[in-house]
Amino acid sequence: MDISGTKFSYPESTGELSGDHFDRAKVVQAFDDSKAGVKGLIDAGVVKVPTIFIRPQDELSEDLKSPPVEMQVPVIDLGNIGERYSRERIVTEVRCASEEWGFFQVVNHGIPLNVLEEMIDGIRMFHEEDPEVKRALYSLDPVKRVRFYSYADAYQSKYVFWKDTLNISMLVSDHLDPDEIPKTCRYVVLIVFYLYS
Repeated sequence: MDISGTKFSYPESTGELSGDHFDRAKVVQAFDDSKAGVKGLIDAGVVKVPTIFIRPQDELSEDLKSPPVEMQVPVIDLGNIGERYSRERIVTEVRCASEEWGFFQVVNHGIPLNVLEEMIDGIRMFHEEDPEVKRALYSLDPVKRVRFYSYADAYQSKYVFWKDTLNISMLVSDHLDPDEIPKTCRYVVLIVFYLYS
């Protein structure tokens, strides 16, 4: 199967997945080389989830043996971030949530709902963008300020997450050249970065 000019042989059709013949590294490399992401697979007509995205059965079986756990996503309230003791508490909450969960929900951040909706729409439009636009931003380099990728550790992990990511980072410095940001979401990203950060 061809993904926008890049050969990506769907493994099931080539016999690469039958028994001991599955060459995971080769399939991951082909997917990475395509720089088309998960949506590129869909656009290319793939109708069955490739094996590199499927969690190993033994891991799933272990999870099913464990009793269900009641989980509550950490919620961090930024309402009083300007006050010294509140700021220290918020920093501690962010650190703990990041260490224990890897993510958290933020409330009272001051960003209006319409701006959040515009951000979601802009990012969605980017993912619907022409494959060449996304391919130009494709990178696994975490230092790159604006990048598109599907996974960060597919070469080391047992399976690849079924997702595409547009990462726009302000960690390197607080200056971001607007031309680095995709046109589909540039305006709203700049509003959020410069007015709400």
